[in-house]
Amino acid sequence: MRIFIPSLLLTLQNCDAFAPVPKPIVANALSITSSKLGMGLFDNLPTLNPKPATPKVSKPPDFIAPEPKPLTITRLSSLPSLFSGALALASRLGTGVFVLGWNIETLFANPDSGKYALKLGPFSIRDTSTVLGEAPRPAVPLILYEYEGSPFCRRVREMINLLDLTVEYRPCPGARAGFSDELFKLTGRRTVPYLMDPNTGVRMFESDNQIEYLLETYGPRDKSSYDKKALWPITTQAFALQTSVIATQVRGYAGSMRQKNARPDNEKMKALELWGYECSPFVKPVREKLSELCLPHVMVSCSRGSLNRDKMMAKTGRFQVPFLVDPNTGIEMYESNEIVEYLDQVYTE
Repeated sequence: MRIFIPSLLLTLQNCDAFAPVPKPIVANALSITSSKLGMGLFDNLPTLNPKPATPKVSKPPDFIAPEPKPLTITRLSSLPSLFSGALALASRLGTGVFVLGWNIETLFANPDSGKYALKLGPFSIRDTSTVLGEAPRPAVPLILYEYEGSPFCRRVREMINLLDLTVEYRPCPGARAGFSDELFKLTGRRTVPYLMDPNTGVRMFESDNQIEYLLETYGPRDKSSYDKKALWPITTQAFALQTSVIATQVRGYAGSMRQKNARPDNEKMKALELWGYECSPFVKPVREKLSELCLPHVMVSCSRGSLNRDKMMAKTGRFQVPFLVDPNTGIEMYESNEIVEYLDQVYTE
């Protein structure tokens, strides 16, 4: 208990359970400008005005992107991380593995269709969503101030995956580092998660409010097409927070503090682009590293049934996560261990 209580307080500090419940705020006072993510997928991403100059970084000397090896453990040293990632996934009952309305479309997909399908022996399994096909999609990514270890932030990120949304994450490790200063200038508070939707002008604190907003705004148009009670692992706050704390503890509170040797100007970098999903044991180390380095990144949700899997097939000719696109160096790469090493080489002092 001597270990658990301080660790738990570190995880929960400055999260929305300890803040008064404000009403959603319409961003009529927020100055928005346009910027580009370089070689990334999304343009015209809103940023705070004025936008500082982007620092210059370069790829490591003699860098060669690793050959992608899907569903392969390339290093025995990564086994503990994969095991703890699987435990974290189990503690949250696999929430975020599948999109809302997940469905197997066919067991015999055409391999020449250019669309994603999972090859298992004689089967070529294509899965989709039966309810998100007509759901509204944001024209530009939403923005979420958050950090990896926060159980409140985890709930919102899981709903983002469930709805197959693309969101820019602005890490605030421990709610005191990273983009926390920017958040304080914007709102007068350091409470996370904090959601901004440039498509509607809505800004809000409180994970409960954000979950409801995302579901109402970007969920299925036909609310009778799914059972809202099935969302209880996310919407039941007590269960979600307790199991999310367990998931954070299992991962050793990774992503909850700024890395000591992180470049002090990382927050000014162009947002990196990460394809993956919240609960993947392969994606998790990359997300944790991005949070510790306080690097802004656009997360392209790729849970099972996601249409973004087809988009990756069209973009790269294959599907594998994590997949990182770095507009600051021009690098595109797969493989979790190598991505973490690359980020440490480029974005530390």
